[in-house]
Amino acid sequence: MKKVYGSASEALDGVLFDGMLIAAGGFGLCGIPELLIDGIVDAGTKDITVASNNAGVDDFGLGKLLATRQIKKMMSSYVGENAEFMRQYLSGELELEFNPQGTLAERMRAGGAGIPGFYTKTGVGTVIAEGKEVKSWNGQDYILEEGIFADLSIVKAWKADATGNAVFRKTARNFNPPAAMCGKICILEVEEIVETGSLDGDAIHLPGIYVHRLIQGEHEKRIEQRTVRAA
Repeated sequence: MKKVYGSASEALDGVLFDGMLIAAGGFGLCGIPELLIDGIVDAGTKDITVASNNAGVDDFGLGKLLATRQIKKMMSSYVGENAEFMRQYLSGELELEFNPQGTLAERMRAGGAGIPGFYTKTGVGTVIAEGKEVKSWNGQDYILEEGIFADLSIVKAWKADATGNAVFRKTARNFNPPAAMCGKICILEVEEIVETGSLDGDAIHLPGIYVHRLIQGEHEKRIEQRTVRAA
């Protein structure tokens, strides 16, 4: 089965459709699938729901899709550094489903494991619990959260072999593995494709069974908040 494609546009061909749900890896600008995001911008797909911790910054990452009004709804934990994200939400132009970070990660992981829902104490007694089923165990209330089953997962890793076995670098792993797991189709972008069998099996963070398509490319890897020590 062919997994390696020549570009983001080739890998996205035949996958995108209006109104789809996309799970995106990354945290801020760390470990984001920037090439695939650019490919979706170029494709013009609209009315997208994106499950991602946040939406990057105004002119980079998922912020590009907000700028082109291709995103209809965000399922996120953090509005963050993106002023346009905040503006669209407050003006009613963008739907927002707030999720605690751990809940969002577990919703993705649950979807990848085929689990339709789970109970968690996080959010009990807050606006997060509004409209959700509540059950009590041992005198403690828990709310029902649904697993995320995305139409497409877009994720980024450091390196992978041609079968999609992937290794993430340090904190760039973040939301990428659970995001990859929950998509009907997962497209992975990497900095380097290595020879199959060259990766230590114990060092693989994402098994290739989850990856359907794979691209290699150059990445800007912009720093969200550049902080340096005074000389």
